[in-house]
Amino acid sequence: MKTPNQTESLRESSEILRAIAHPIRLAIIELLHQQGKLSVTEIYEDLNIEQAVASHHLRILKNKNVVDLDRVGKTSLYYLAHPSYYDIVRVLNDVG
Repeated sequence: MKTPNQTESLRESSEILRAIAHPIRLAIIELLHQQGKLSVTEIYEDLNIEQAVASHHLRILKNKNVVDLDRVGKTSLYYLAHPSYYDIVRVLNDVG
């Protein structure tokens, strides 16, 4: 039987995987892994998506602590909160 801590940990992991499980969010994670800190403008231009779409997906990733941001003046620079999040994308690419 799972302990309450194990159950909570599994629930949190499930929520993170759910947040990552979208093609645009996977692309954002890969992009941030490759290029480091990027602004929302750099992200949406590189992925050829609308600014509002990029912001929406970044907000989801930020809410689950997959990405974080540094503010430089009025600019927010997004980055992976932990480099291991890219490992999820890498594994999916390897088996896909």
